[in-house]
Amino acid sequence: MHLGKRAVAEFLGTFWLTFGGCGAAVISAAYPQLGIGFVGVALAFGLTVVTMAYAVGHISGAHFNPAITIGLWAARRIPFSDVIPYIVFQVAGAIAAAAVLKIVAEGHPGFVLGGFASNGFGDLSPGHYNLLSCAILETVLSFFFILVIIGVTSAGASVGFAALAIGLTLTLIHLISIPVTNTSVNPARSTGPAIFAGKAYIDQLWFFWAAPITGALVAGVFGGLLFRKPD
Repeated sequence: MHLGKRAVAEFLGTFWLTFGGCGAAVISAAYPQLGIGFVGVALAFGLTVVTMAYAVGHISGAHFNPAITIGLWAARRIPFSDVIPYIVFQVAGAIAAAAVLKIVAEGHPGFVLGGFASNGFGDLSPGHYNLLSCAILETVLSFFFILVIIGVTSAGASVGFAALAIGLTLTLIHLISIPVTNTSVNPARSTGPAIFAGKAYIDQLWFFWAAPITGALVAGVFGGLLFRKPD
């Protein structure tokens, strides 16, 4: 399919992931009486992936994440010519989603921007975890996330269930890591909210590109050897 159409699908998918997942954190989780909490936010991120993977996965492959794109390239699943356009549109989608979410959230008179669902380590970590803990967790979780994606889209995998498995994996990842880094495993998702949250979060963005991409590259190489390409 034409690269332009695939790039637009990536924009829409990443917009939905950022708007839905971060929106659940910024809006719904801000009201404890609704009972959404960490579990609700984790499910929201997983559901965004499931819904958009079924909607546009047949167009672009449903990456919605620069780390996934790079990991699939390392696994020799996509050509390098797709990598930069995909990443540009993914980041653009995340920034657009964060901008719209900010406008919506500001409609409440008591809204306080705060971290705006951004990711962080050290003082910006929800649980004040240090850089080493955050680095290990983001890298390991990104590795397994991309490994699952490669595995469930390989030859011999159950047909029709890939999107569900990927969405549930992202839900699990959030259940583990929200208290540590507020969960990234996705440089685009990290970039969108950070731009609006301010300098402190922007200064830590390098980490939320480096750690997920490191895990993705290792998973891509390993997964490329372990699994067969789809027929």
